[in-house]
Amino acid sequence: MKTYLGHLQVNIHTSHLGFYKELFDFLGWKTLYDDENMLGVGCETGSSLWFCSPLKDLANDYDGIGMNHLGIAVEKQGDVDQAVEYLKKHNITALFNTPCHRPEFSGPESTYYQVMFESPDRILFEVVYTGPKEK
Repeated sequence: MKTYLGHLQVNIHTSHLGFYKELFDFLGWKTLYDDENMLGVGCETGSSLWFCSPLKDLANDYDGIGMNHLGIAVEKQGDVDQAVEYLKKHNITALFNTPCHRPEFSGPESTYYQVMFESPDRILFEVVYTGPKEK
């Protein structure tokens, strides 16, 4: 059996749909569906994310039970830096002393370079490059 990630549903306050649309437009994802209650975005591998209204009004805690963060992989180390510039332009704070290289997650000839931030709904995101360390 061969499997892959199909889709994820992320419950958000629909007043923040614009945040996710703009972010995923920047990240190069295609809008699959967009109305006042839902946004669907897809990447070139066929995986998709669906941002929807929640059934319950509870605050997200990424350090509790459930998903900790959503990692978006990029092709080049410099793509992480472009994401950092996007975040700064939109007054979004990078978290946990990122951007940074994480040698504990990579080998001697490679790197794990990341920036982490949270959405207005406290969904934790990571933009990450893994591969040969670029000078």
